[in-house]
Amino acid sequence: METISTFAKKLWCVKKQLILFLTPLILLPLLFGLPEKEGKCLYVVLLMAVFWCTEALPLAVTAMLPVCLFPTMGILPSKKVCPQYFLDTNFLFLSGLVMASAIEEWGLHRRIALKVLKIVGVKPAWLILGMMITSAFLSMWLSNTATTAMMLPIANAILESLFGDLDTLKENCKVKDETEARVKLKHKQTEQLKTESEYQMKVWKGFLICIPYAASIGGTATLTGTAPNLILIGQLKSYFPECDLINFGSWFAFAFPLMVFFLILGWLWISFLYGGLNTRLCVKKQDERAQAEAKAEAVIDEDYRKLGPINFAEGAIAFFFILFAVLLFTRDPKFVTGWSTFFNKGYVSDATTGVIIVSILFFFPSQKPSLSWWFDSRAPNTPYVPLLSWKKAQECVPWNIILLLGGGFAMAKGCEESGLAAWIGAYLQPIAQVPPAVAVMFITAFLACFTEFASNTATIIIFLPVIAELAMFVKVNPLYFMIPATTGCSFAFMLPVSTPPNSIAFASGHLLVKDMVKTGFVMNILGILSVSLAMNTWGRAMFSLETYPDWARPVNMSSTVTDIQFPSVPPFNLTSL
Repeated sequence: METISTFAKKLWCVKKQLILFLTPLILLPLLFGLPEKEGKCLYVVLLMAVFWCTEALPLAVTAMLPVCLFPTMGILPSKKVCPQYFLDTNFLFLSGLVMASAIEEWGLHRRIALKVLKIVGVKPAWLILGMMITSAFLSMWLSNTATTAMMLPIANAILESLFGDLDTLKENCKVKDETEARVKLKHKQTEQLKTESEYQMKVWKGFLICIPYAASIGGTATLTGTAPNLILIGQLKSYFPECDLINFGSWFAFAFPLMVFFLILGWLWISFLYGGLNTRLCVKKQDERAQAEAKAEAVIDEDYRKLGPINFAEGAIAFFFILFAVLLFTRDPKFVTGWSTFFNKGYVSDATTGVIIVSILFFFPSQKPSLSWWFDSRAPNTPYVPLLSWKKAQECVPWNIILLLGGGFAMAKGCEESGLAAWIGAYLQPIAQVPPAVAVMFITAFLACFTEFASNTATIIIFLPVIAELAMFVKVNPLYFMIPATTGCSFAFMLPVSTPPNSIAFASGHLLVKDMVKTGFVMNILGILSVSLAMNTWGRAMFSLETYPDWARPVNMSSTVTDIQFPSVPPFNLTSL
């Protein structure tokens, strides 16, 4: 028995190497049992899916496999694969990351966070709301991981002001078992101390858990907020070149109300579950809790005071940040005429806008310019410092994610050109019998569950081509399936390993897995219902989801796909649901 146990431990130590060696061998039958080109592409897709889900190779390294496998296996020539790694979508993502690094460089994000907390007040439920609003807003522009890492220390400082040292609090939660037998006369005081300490521990957990959840929710509101949104744009351009409905402005107009609605539902659930939602929400009481709240308010005020008045660099970053958002939103918002009409049609994209703004950051001064400096011989000849240096930007940009995006676009191109997506779509006939509204909930739920165990970027890369093909097969507007799939990939709330923000919060040591599972399960349900509501109300009106669009009819597929005979499926009419 000991020998078996030792051998099992040895296998576990080399599990990644075993996956790398065995997976290509196990998948070999695909090359011989399926149509040639489709089989080869499916082999590469499943190989990458396994490597992504198990992280047998670094995610970015797996993302580069199409560069070597697609050309050598005769799926796509290298000149078609390599350009997929730096489409204009990648430049939009890059510009968002550079803007985020400038905001972090000058501490503007901390000023925003403390200002919001000053406004909402210090009662637990309001503080949880303030934490969630701040985290969601910042994650619209910064990475979800950076937002969580910045907000957690602020939360811990406020919590220590409210409840004191965490170790003492944990000891107080156990005080009944240790002293009740010996100090029966103080039973009532002991019970009160234990009850109050347990309440405080619950609130502490609510603070910690709301930050990563809000960061994940907030990232869905903008195209640059999270990688799956950009994958959607890239694959739409690949599959449906004539579709111009989704850009920064139109996505924000759809996703921002969804984010706000879901954020409010999430706040109500977390506040209810962790004791912050009670009669103290709007009623002032003079007791120990009130005194602790006053101390927390003083901590927030003191931290904000230490920041001092807003300096020239912060003001400049705030201006360019607002300009960045406004120009992206108004380029072509669809519901009104955008400023892109002043240029040749189709020439200016969101990537153009983003790169123009962030390029200015590399030469705009961080100190207020002064004409007197030129004529004052006693003025210090300090070097000119721009708002952002390339060294800082290079350190902050996660180049692995850019490669991951490129790998997703390359995989989608391979699925399209080889006919694999259409071949899979031909076998999805049973799903054609499911009403589209139900299919939306099923797709969102499936991907929200799948992404609990895999990277959200890898998840959407794997499934979005199949979902697009499914929509075309059942004659439903592709956006009706693709948008819920994209947002669903960001709803990973149940496990610490689901997302980096979850991992950061869990690493604090104050949360248990059961806390995240209990809270996250209901959050997933709320997210699925919220997406379904959005798609069937304002989403239908914005994107004309009740009709099958002309841009989805001329499918851009290779000649091998035209030989596939699809069963006849009548188009769905969403207005009849």
